Amino acid sequence: MRKTWLLGMASLLLAALGAAQDRDFSKVEIKVSKVAGSIYMLQGAGGNIGASVGDDGIVVVDDQYAPLADKIQAALKGITDKPIRFIINTHYHPDHTGGNAYFQKQAPIIAHDNVRKRLESGGPAGNGGSVHFDSQPSPQEALPIITFDHDVTVHLNGEDIRALYFPAGHTDGDSIIFFPKSNVVHMGDDFVTYGFPFIDVEAGGSINGMIDGVEKVIAEVPADVKIIPGHGPVSTVDDVRAYLTMLKATRDVVAQALKDGKTLDQMKQAKILDPWKKYSGDFVSEDAFLETLYNSLTGQKTGKFIKHN
Repeated sequence: MRKTWLLGMASLLLAALGAAQDRDFSKVEIKVSKVAGSIYMLQGAGGNIGASVGDDGIVVVDDQYAPLADKIQAALKGITDKPIRFIINTHYHPDHTGGNAYFQKQAPIIAHDNVRKRLESGGPAGNGGSVHFDSQPSPQEALPIITFDHDVTVHLNGEDIRALYFPAGHTDGDSIIFFPKSNVVHMGDDFVTYGFPFIDVEAGGSINGMIDGVEKVIAEVPADVKIIPGHGPVSTVDDVRAYLTMLKATRDVVAQALKDGKTLDQMKQAKILDPWKKYSGDFVSEDAFLETLYNSLTGQKTGKFIKHN
């Protein structure tokens, strides 16, 4: 069952990395679930959507792909007839921002400064090795019109909805979204449940930044908090702790191999990440994550790029 789910998730993520135009989105259904308090989660294709719903309207976190915008809109209408007031992007990847142009006709998009810059410019993204894709520049109407450099708070629906910048984790523009009254956190792709994470080294992401961000979230939230991951089911803080343990252990074993003078090829041949092979998937395999860690810790970008167009 887990392998089947991972393969399905991998196919979704490969679509996220530049192959979305080849996908038949007509068959995608938007699943709506209540998380806690006034917060809902919408799942379809791409990153999980969070939604704060109340008398003041809707605050949406991420908006998946453009072809799904009508379906996402209909799913929100199934929860409430209140209008969308704001959209927040957790980072710039197309499976989280593809609906921006559609939804910004209704409400302003908020994101970190670097999200706007990367959406505007486009460019390469990847782990510096075998996972690579090219982002096309986004049209003007898809660019966030409200940006921030550290944090911003939206006061709606009785919530102090806080988007807080976490530098150099999944990308260089990550925000984690806190809903304190509902006791929910949307972690974007700094926490995922499909296995080894994709760290966009070419867009300023890093293993140390991701670890730092995850540690800070764990230190800040109550034990019974509900976590919306970038991909996967609603999780607990214990799930995030297990994820953090894996991140730190894999980083440390690669750091030690580097200290011992090992090359990337030697690390692959020795299968130094084998103790964590249960996290390996079609999207981020054991070798791909080893490349990620190596490139993140050394600042190098090695290996042949595989473009998922």
